[in-house]
Amino acid sequence: MATQASSRARPAPRSAPASTESGVSQVDGRVRRSRDRVLTTAFQLLSESGVGGFTVDEVAQRSGVAKTTIYRHWPTREVLVIDACSRITAGQEVPDTGSLEGDVTAILTNIAHLLGTARWSSILPSIVDAAERDPEFADIHKGIQQQHAAPLTEVLERAADRGQLQATADRSSMVAALLGPLFYRRWFSREPLDDHFVNTVTALVIASQQATHDPHHGTGTCPRTR
Repeated sequence: MATQASSRARPAPRSAPASTESGVSQVDGRVRRSRDRVLTTAFQLLSESGVGGFTVDEVAQRSGVAKTTIYRHWPTREVLVIDACSRITAGQEVPDTGSLEGDVTAILTNIAHLLGTARWSSILPSIVDAAERDPEFADIHKGIQQQHAAPLTEVLERAADRGQLQATADRSSMVAALLGPLFYRRWFSREPLDDHFVNTVTALVIASQQATHDPHHGTGTCPRTR
């Protein structure tokens, strides 16, 4: 591609600036690819060894990018770790199944799946630990949790507007009660995050706050716990 541009430039010297721009673009492209390779490698290493076992030497060896180049973009190990961690995304679409129970079940089912398969689920305990001492990690952790909570908050607010929840329902506490059991099973009891567990958590939490006049009461996809 650069050869073609050079051959076109010979008969018309005015094309030289375009050739220069092309060269800058190619350099920028190499820099972007190098940065992406480093961040991808850093993220993979974090998922394997956590923040504590992360080294720039290992990133350089795996990525093929020289340490001098890495340090030119990330002056310290901590800056690289934070940049890699800040790219964790745990957001998801907000469903509208027609019932509060169906919406919550869809969200929790997806989170349960991600907790067992997504790379960030292996990194998150290290972030929680680092967040106790480092405000930048605390911000990253807060952002991840907000991404988890946002869809649930939205469907609960929508249900309240529809009269499906009690007017006094504490939606923040409901979000905590819905997400907490999933995190507990993932990192503490290590019991299965299966459909039965998700359905049970969903039914119990919603039943405790559901409006008695809810027209959708009993029409959700989850069996109610008696």
